[in-house]
Amino acid sequence: MIYLQLFIAFFKIGLFGFGGGYAMLSLIQGEVVTAHHWISTSQFTDIVAISQMTPGPIGINSATYVGYAAASNAGFSNGMAILGSAMATFAVVLPSFLLMIFVIKIFHKYHNHPVVNTMLSVLRPTVVGLIAAAALLLMTPENFSTPNESAWQFYISIFLFLVTFLGTQVMHINPIRMICYCGFAGLLLYY
Repeated sequence: MIYLQLFIAFFKIGLFGFGGGYAMLSLIQGEVVTAHHWISTSQFTDIVAISQMTPGPIGINSATYVGYAAASNAGFSNGMAILGSAMATFAVVLPSFLLMIFVIKIFHKYHNHPVVNTMLSVLRPTVVGLIAAAALLLMTPENFSTPNESAWQFYISIFLFLVTFLGTQVMHINPIRMICYCGFAGLLLYY
């Protein structure tokens, strides 16, 4: 039963996740944390961090990990948990694969049509909104703490967030380098 649930959940995520992996994060969190309770919010944050650091698209990496965790938490063995991982990964990729085959045929024929250009101009701000929603969903007390719980962790988290933003957007530092720099700074400052 878990495999069918994984397939349906990640098929929906793949079908409605316009804008790539970062835009999918809010959909993934809604399905796996809120709707199905397969993982906790802190586990989801860990998945996002690991998915960003590993090669490949973040949406697919997240699906792979969640599929494994969901099957493993349901009591299945490691081999069957790997099947859950494969099921979630296949399901999140399948809609894009099918849609791209269809869209390529249509787009090749109508790529200069005004209706197509209008649809694409409407989708661009929607994608930005989904990415912003994903960023806001990750700004939780589990990730940033609060001034009342741990002021040091809260202010260091805000500082690292701002440094990362400025480093990537203003100074144009490679995001991989920023992840490494902030990870190292976080280790030094938290411990």
